[in-house]
Amino acid sequence: MTADVTAVAQPRAVPAQAAITHEHRKLPLRTQAGLQVFCIAVAATVIFPLLWVVSMSLDPRNIARPTELTLIPPGASFAAYEKVLAQPTENPVSFWQLALNSLFIALLIALASVAIGVLAAYAFSRMQFRGREVLMIAVLAVLMLPAVATIAPLFVSLNKIQIGSFNLRASLIGVALAVTSSQLPFAIWNMKGYMDTIPRELEEAASVDGANRLQAFWHVVLPLSKPVLAVTGLFGFVAGWTEFYFSWTFLNQPNTFTLSMALNGMVGQYAGNTRWSEFAAFAILVALPVCVVYAFLQRYIVSGLTVGGVKG
Repeated sequence: MTADVTAVAQPRAVPAQAAITHEHRKLPLRTQAGLQVFCIAVAATVIFPLLWVVSMSLDPRNIARPTELTLIPPGASFAAYEKVLAQPTENPVSFWQLALNSLFIALLIALASVAIGVLAAYAFSRMQFRGREVLMIAVLAVLMLPAVATIAPLFVSLNKIQIGSFNLRASLIGVALAVTSSQLPFAIWNMKGYMDTIPRELEEAASVDGANRLQAFWHVVLPLSKPVLAVTGLFGFVAGWTEFYFSWTFLNQPNTFTLSMALNGMVGQYAGNTRWSEFAAFAILVALPVCVVYAFLQRYIVSGLTVGGVKG
């Protein structure tokens, strides 16, 4: 009888003990205050350069050497934004034409990286075939190779594809293909790691219900892979939107230039030759689309990176 009473009484003491343990785990007030101050300092360090750029973009003086930070500079206006939207450089190309070129490259790279990468990742994750390990190591080896090192061979290869007056190397499609080749290794490995975490039993259950491998991939694996697809697409979009090296080397017609090429063209030989207000305004306009895409895909990014980056 005593043992029964003891067994019944023990669960009643657990909540009080857990509450005491929870109280002891609370950080002291000094530690909390110190962490808050540290976080504020980090935030200020990150925000300060952004505020400086915004301030410069509103300054109509085009100071040769911006050495002071005035959040609202004297005579603040949006004249620099109007100037770069009309014609950011000496080339007769508007901001919107440059943005469309960059958007075309970014979307093409994002779609190609996801579409090709997810098929290769599924094959590496689910199928056993001869040479699988060798191919995986080869993909990893390409990932370690700097993208700049591939400019010369890609230039020669793409330049040989000539259809009438169309030259693949000197086109936006050629730039997108070149950048995609450098994005695919990361896309494949990241998505393979994520797919390794998806239980095979789900596909086996679909097979029992009459689904073939393609249907199981389309209806089971792909819906569960949304986070890693979003991460891969975001990285591909950012790589295409900010791409410079391939564009600068491959493109030679002003109507095919991109935003990054125009931004580089605004930099003078010396600091005094650079129109800093227009440069800052242009930089903000270039960064805004990436921020919008990141905000749209934010809910998928953390899970896609953490799961896909540590598994496989």
